[in-house]
Amino acid sequence: MKVIPVPAIAGAYLFEPTPHADERGFFSRTFDAGVVRSAGIDPNGFLQDSVSRSRKGVLRGMHLRSGLGEAKLVRCSWGAVFDVVVDLRPDSPTYLGKETFELSGETQVSLYIPAGCAHGFQALTEIADVSYRIDREHDPAEDVAIAYDDPDLAIPWPLPVALMSERDRKALPLSAVLAASGGPASAIDVGRTPLGHPRHADEEGVLPPR
Repeated sequence: MKVIPVPAIAGAYLFEPTPHADERGFFSRTFDAGVVRSAGIDPNGFLQDSVSRSRKGVLRGMHLRSGLGEAKLVRCSWGAVFDVVVDLRPDSPTYLGKETFELSGETQVSLYIPAGCAHGFQALTEIADVSYRIDREHDPAEDVAIAYDDPDLAIPWPLPVALMSERDRKALPLSAVLAASGGPASAIDVGRTPLGHPRHADEEGVLPPR
C-alpha cells in the first residue's frame, strides 16, 4: 500500500492499495494499521465506521464539525464519486487550499481528511457507496454545512445536482459561516467558536484532538 501526501491539503493522504486480480475478480487490502501509523496517524484513534449509498448526481456537502472537529478515512467501496476537500484551518500552511479526487470501487483508494477540513462528494455512477472511518462519535449538534455552490470555493462539480438534503440546500456560503463565528481570524483557530480547534487543548479543559 502506497502513502501519497496531498500537497494542497497539509496532513491529508491518499492510501493506494495494490489489488491482486485474477479470473475470479480481485482481492485488496483496504486498511493497514502499520501503514496508517507510518503516516503519523493513530490507527487506534478511529471510533466509528459508517457507510452512505448515493444515486447518480446526488451531492453531499460541504460538511465539517465544530468543537474538536473530525478526522476521517473515506473510501468509495462501490461505484465512483467526485470528492472534494477544502482546508479551513487558519493555522494550516494550506489554509483555504482545495483538492478534488475521483474515488472508486475499482481502485479502493482511501483518503485521509484531517480535522478542520470541509468535505463533500457527488456520485458519478448509478450507485455509489462511500465508507467512512471516523475518529469521533457523531454529535448532530456539531454539524456544520457550507454551500456546495459557494462562488468563493468555486468547486467544479461534474454533474447537475440530482438530489441533496434540505440542510445542504439551505447551507450558507463560507463567508457567512465565518462571519457568524466571529470572523476568519477566530472562526476555526480556537475552540470557542463554531468551527474551532483549540490550539492549547489543556487550557480549554478538553482532550487534544486526534
